[in-house]
Amino acid sequence: MQKYESVLIARQDLGTSQVNNIVSDLSEVIKKEGGEVVRVDNWGLKTLAYRIKKNRKGHYVIMNISAPAHAIAEYERIMHFNEDIIRYMTIRVDEFSEGVAAEEKETEEAE
Repeated sequence: MQKYESVLIARQDLGTSQVNNIVSDLSEVIKKEGGEVVRVDNWGLKTLAYRIKKNRKGHYVIMNISAPAHAIAEYERIMHFNEDIIRYMTIRVDEFSEGVAAEEKETEEAE
């Protein structure tokens, strides 16, 4: 199975529990199609660089996914129709990144 990293931005007026429900629904789609969600990293509410659909802020969520291509196609199709998701992007990667915290830790150890 291929590995993917997916970033989605949810509307600013949603609560944390609503964002978690969206993520769990999307995770179920991946599982139903024969893949698995390896890691979910919720970055919380951040200010956007520019307005998107009249929103100045958004809830950022990053997901590491191991799934076949047809599962990702279904996952993106469902995100496209969800009005609470204002932007999303999924890319195929060779290896999952460890994240910002791990990179900072490596930098501190090197010094």
